Amino acid sequence: MHPLLILQAGVATGTVLLFATLGEIFAERAGVLNLGVEGMMLMGAMSAFSIAARTGNPWLGILIGMLVAGLLSQLHAVLVIHLQSDQVVSGLALTFVGTGLSLVLGEGLSKAGGVAQLPVFSIPLLSSIPILGPIFFDTQSVLVYLGYLLIPLTWYLIYHTRAGLHLRAAGEYPAAADALGVNIYGLRYFYVFVGGLLAGLAGATISLAVSPGWFSELTTGGQGWIAVALVIFAQWNPLRAAFGAYAFGTLRRFVLDIQGPTTLFGLSNPFHFHTNLSFFLQMLPYAFTVLILVLSSRESVRKRLGAPAALGLPYVRGARGL
Repeated sequence: MHPLLILQAGVATGTVLLFATLGEIFAERAGVLNLGVEGMMLMGAMSAFSIAARTGNPWLGILIGMLVAGLLSQLHAVLVIHLQSDQVVSGLALTFVGTGLSLVLGEGLSKAGGVAQLPVFSIPLLSSIPILGPIFFDTQSVLVYLGYLLIPLTWYLIYHTRAGLHLRAAGEYPAAADALGVNIYGLRYFYVFVGGLLAGLAGATISLAVSPGWFSELTTGGQGWIAVALVIFAQWNPLRAAFGAYAFGTLRRFVLDIQGPTTLFGLSNPFHFHTNLSFFLQMLPYAFTVLILVLSSRESVRKRLGAPAALGLPYVRGARGL
């Protein structure tokens, strides 16, 4: 397979991670850790695929997939914001709920056959740019181009608007922000919902754009967990998140594509399907994810990385501390 085609496919795959990672950045910037990204992505993928199969309208599928995942995120929000439950436990439970619901409600969808897909097109002039043009602007899904727009918009919103200042304050020192009239509870509910919407969009992107035409428990393939790790890798910065998402997307595609041919450079391909080496290759992205999560669990490392000071901590109005 031509290297440029691998990179082009990697950008499409990375778009899934981009949406999920940006959504988690919003939630964590507001001080709420949500480990339920995988479950929300599965619900988004299932809902989008189901609606598109029934109506023939992929745009409606995208919208419903986002809304379903956004509503599911509010279950986590109620538990951790209103009831002050442990955010890690609640997030894990959300993944189990989302995974279970998607499989039960999506039973039989794997046999639904083809569905209407989102448009794929090239951008004139930009697609003619040497090397970069064929990778980023040639025969990509409309959602890939949406991802390009979302990167600078998210960065500008967080760092250069009053809304972004309130968002960062909610995750850094909510008591001070509350004293200045910022509605911490409402803000956290809202950004958890935004994170759910983007996780649903990520799942819908898989079933209607990146790998259209099927749905199963393997649809997301653990990408929600990679997105959680990418937030830490990116130091809660949307620009770094974009780099990490596209890099991981390319790595995942490379791992898949290198296993296909029986020969490489005229020699027997050691990574061909059903070999121990191929399983090792598939494990690498997830091993890196686990490593990042383990290393970032230390408080000293979190401070060095610039994690929001109130991340994972419930806010009680009038209580001392954060």
